[in-house]
Amino acid sequence: MTEADTSAPAPINSTVYTSRDTLNPAIAYLVFNRPEVFNAMNEQLIREFREVAVSLARATDIRVLILKGAGKAFLAGGDVGMFHAKKDDPTLAATVKPMGDYMHDAIVAIRNMPFPVVAQIHGACAGAGVSVALACDFVVVSDKATFNTAYTKIGLSPDGGATWVLPRLLGIRKATELIMLAESIDASVAHQLGIVTKVVPAAELDAEVLSLANRLANGATVAYANAKRLLNESFETPMRRQMDNEIARFADCTKTGDFKEGVTAFVEKRAAKFIGK
Repeated sequence: MTEADTSAPAPINSTVYTSRDTLNPAIAYLVFNRPEVFNAMNEQLIREFREVAVSLARATDIRVLILKGAGKAFLAGGDVGMFHAKKDDPTLAATVKPMGDYMHDAIVAIRNMPFPVVAQIHGACAGAGVSVALACDFVVVSDKATFNTAYTKIGLSPDGGATWVLPRLLGIRKATELIMLAESIDASVAHQLGIVTKVVPAAELDAEVLSLANRLANGATVAYANAKRLLNESFETPMRRQMDNEIARFADCTKTGDFKEGVTAFVEKRAAKFIGK
């Protein structure tokens, strides 16, 4: 089992930073880094999140991205202290709109990345943190993790795509319950609902995520990218057009070296060795 590259310290004053796995540099990390406030999202973090996510989406040497939080939490949503300080500011509504746009750019970038994205959650995941997790392709969590949409607790409605994903994932009734009641759910309930992919003991989380990441990094990257694109389009595409899109992406895959290797390995009854193109 490889270990994550945690030797390099986070950049000074950076609220979001990236690193690569030491033994498999095709695996990248995006780390939220305001541990003193459970990675609550202030303006700096939101801007840096957008900048980093958009940049990573353009990378040609990444085959898997892992999102994680420094300290005791994954992502505690918006910075409530910041909102409180500005609660009487008549310009607040106008200033939160561009910040929301930046965050949404980052979430769309994650959703459209042409490689799998794995959320690694070890503690609290609340508010916009839930939205970020929902944007990822896989969500692997510690048995100590908790989830709370949280918005209505401070008189806000959701952002980050939560009201788009949750009804599709859970149905309108359960999505309404999670958003309006804003009650915390533990890792096992989140797994039962389908919000998370897998729950593991806290001591095994790093190893489990890295095992999944290595499996994905050794897979057929173009096929993953095409499948992700098709899944993203499926809710808004009529069935016949979706099938047309499927065969177009299928045909694209037949032009890849991974396709040739995959069918050859199948015929030769051996494990395929994909190179990601």
